Amino acid sequence: MPVQPKPKTTEAKAKTTAKKKKAPAKTAKTAAPAAVKKAGAAGATLVVVESPAKAKTIKKYLGRAFDVKASVGHVKDLPKSKMGVDIEKGFAPEYDVIKGKTKVLSEIKRAAKSADRVFLATDPDREGEAIAWHIAEEIGSGGGDERVRRVLFNEITKNAIQKAIENPLALDQKKFDSQQARRILDRLVGYKISPILWVKVKRGLSAGRVQSVAVRLVVDREREIDAFKPEEYWSIEADLAAQLPPEFRARLVKIAGQKAELKEGETTRALVREIEGERFSVAAVEKKERRRNPPPPFTTAKLQQEAANRLGFTTKKTMTLAQKLYEGVELGDEGAIGLITYMRTDSVRLSAEAVDAVRAHIGERYGKDHLPAEPNVYRTKQKSAQEAHEAVRPTTLDWTPERVEPYFEQMGERDMFRLYQLIWNRFVACQMMPAVYDQTTADIAAGGATFRATGSHLKFPGYLAVYGAKPPEEEAGAEAEKADDAAPDAKEKNKERLLPPLEAGMELRLLKLLPEQHFTQPPPRFNESSLVKELEERGIGRPSTYAAILTTIQGIRDGAPQPDKAYVEKVDARNFRPTHLGTLVTDLLVQSFPREMDVAFTAGMEEKLDEIEEGNAHWQTVLQDFYTGFKEDLAKAEVAMRDVKRQEIATDLACEKCGKPMVIKWGRMGEFLACSGYPECRNTMNFRREEDGKIVPVKEEEIATDEKCPTCAAPMVVKRGRFGRFLACSRYPECKTSKPISIGVSCPKGCGGYISERRSKRGKTFYGCSSYPKCDFVTWDRPRNEACPTCGSTYLLEKFSKKTGPFVACPNKECDYRRQAEGAPAAEEKPVVEEIDA
Repeated sequence: MPVQPKPKTTEAKAKTTAKKKKAPAKTAKTAAPAAVKKAGAAGATLVVVESPAKAKTIKKYLGRAFDVKASVGHVKDLPKSKMGVDIEKGFAPEYDVIKGKTKVLSEIKRAAKSADRVFLATDPDREGEAIAWHIAEEIGSGGGDERVRRVLFNEITKNAIQKAIENPLALDQKKFDSQQARRILDRLVGYKISPILWVKVKRGLSAGRVQSVAVRLVVDREREIDAFKPEEYWSIEADLAAQLPPEFRARLVKIAGQKAELKEGETTRALVREIEGERFSVAAVEKKERRRNPPPPFTTAKLQQEAANRLGFTTKKTMTLAQKLYEGVELGDEGAIGLITYMRTDSVRLSAEAVDAVRAHIGERYGKDHLPAEPNVYRTKQKSAQEAHEAVRPTTLDWTPERVEPYFEQMGERDMFRLYQLIWNRFVACQMMPAVYDQTTADIAAGGATFRATGSHLKFPGYLAVYGAKPPEEEAGAEAEKADDAAPDAKEKNKERLLPPLEAGMELRLLKLLPEQHFTQPPPRFNESSLVKELEERGIGRPSTYAAILTTIQGIRDGAPQPDKAYVEKVDARNFRPTHLGTLVTDLLVQSFPREMDVAFTAGMEEKLDEIEEGNAHWQTVLQDFYTGFKEDLAKAEVAMRDVKRQEIATDLACEKCGKPMVIKWGRMGEFLACSGYPECRNTMNFRREEDGKIVPVKEEEIATDEKCPTCAAPMVVKRGRFGRFLACSRYPECKTSKPISIGVSCPKGCGGYISERRSKRGKTFYGCSSYPKCDFVTWDRPRNEACPTCGSTYLLEKFSKKTGPFVACPNKECDYRRQAEGAPAAEEKPVVEEIDA
């Protein structure tokens, strides 16, 4: 195993290793026979993967001689409580064992002590290499480097697993260095910029090296839309009839030999009156075949885009389902089967075996006429693509969508089946013949005006027999088709339109002229598919990180939305629009960190990370080059960044209590209206912004209750304050009695009080006793008025795990009762590993 620059936690280990006698390094070829021998020896061979599902599938292929353990994702990471990077010592990272992973890591280390060989079979990307490296560090000193090897496979099939085991490799120092550099970069940006936002804007806000640039794209697009000024233009179409049916429509394309550009109605109507008196005749007819080539197989980004376009999936959902398809799906007596290849890839390469298999399938299923003479070969456009990987494809053509559908239906995984079917169809389609259209274009003369009609008919379906007749612009990765004057809209071009038999010189009968007013349209808002496409094309981040980025910028934390921290929001349940907070933070960051927020700079950093992996750059040098300018920007931002917390924005609203002007201020929970007469007048209220930016006060409605005030017996009403909802006397301000609202659970301490939802000074929800401070019962998790069936505890707690989602558990630490929360979706066994933008 190559020598790794050791982080703080492994310095002692490095010294110990240095004293040992170095053995000559083995190549992959010399190590392979040893691997086979050890696998069949008396001692077990330990194989470490990330997830339990993956471990279960692999164990089935390897047999009893192999002990397969799951790390359940990363086992070590930078600490959350501090920076964890020693900048003065060459950006040395300090890795800690992740909370909850001590037991998992101990089991792996225990198994490694008695194993003859240790194969680290984590995913074949940078994140997988980091997991492998950290596990190797933990077990390396106990058994020596010779036992610890890396195995790589792109698909979880018997042949792929056995081939990987027979050809173990050394750990990849350069790939690990690249991942480590990315992790430290993200930590530097997140942990250095975020505290400034906490001081200047609002506590709890985050900034990220990639996520902040993604938000900037959304903000910039919204400003383009706001600044857009529609321009009027007109079109003229003619409904015409020839000697034989059908009737057809032609569009005006030229006037006196020049392109027709009609800017206003009066000119257009005058031209209509002029053309109405002209004789219509066919000037020229052109007939040709038009070919529509199949799209390439899926990369990660194209899979995310197509799943959004065709299935309506979010990027997070797509990656979660793809992870399960890769790791293994239970298919009856066959057990767990990995149905697709590794889903994090930017390559469109296909193995020769896969191409041969799909060509045989096409010839048998669709006929030889749908099969090209030679395989279709696709080139990866991204400079940084890892060509060692393959495109996303089915692992075998034995498991057709028709064959696996009943198993998915039985599991209640309809959406997972739809994604598998999409991947299958795309893979088959990419090796089929192009679709062929018969296209006829007719130019029609009417005095000095020229109209054009285009007829299109699908002559041969080719790949469309598998992949459906969607327009090319809706096929992620497909070649765009050029529009023509008669059908400027690409979607219109691919609609079948029939023309009657036409010949040059043939006279036509005018049925009707159709002038129509139009206005130019602003650029569309980004949706998940188009934002992923924009990020990919600009080289921002990596496809494997997009799901995490899109989740974070929407303010989703641990699976729960937090609107007060969202930088973008969805309108019409689809398109992204920046929130006021997102626009504000973006403007502050662009002003204070113009270099780091520059799209080209961010893309350039991705290229430097690729250079580290390729061995063309050193990770510490890349970090130092970045930090030199970043440190200067930080110092300036701490002083010069606008302090939003202290500013007051004047409005034209008057205080309803004292008549003084209301101003917009920032608090822990975001913006609010406050009286400028503070502290004499403490009137505050929420507000909303209309589409035109107008400020509209939102009064919190008082909800009447049947409860009586314990002080004056007047009815109590529900109000909302800084720390959430509460009960208050309806006679306020004469009577200022208030009390918390019960969640329907009595205090477990038996004090006679009840549990209510509260909010801390930092805005985090917790649950406490209404008798506070007499009773000190408090918990972060919501109690349930339900007894534990195991130990008899008077209540249970609603909890959330990043790994398993929402669940219900007993508060008694000695009781292990736990169940999945009602209505909660089955959680993935291993979270999708994404870039961590702090």
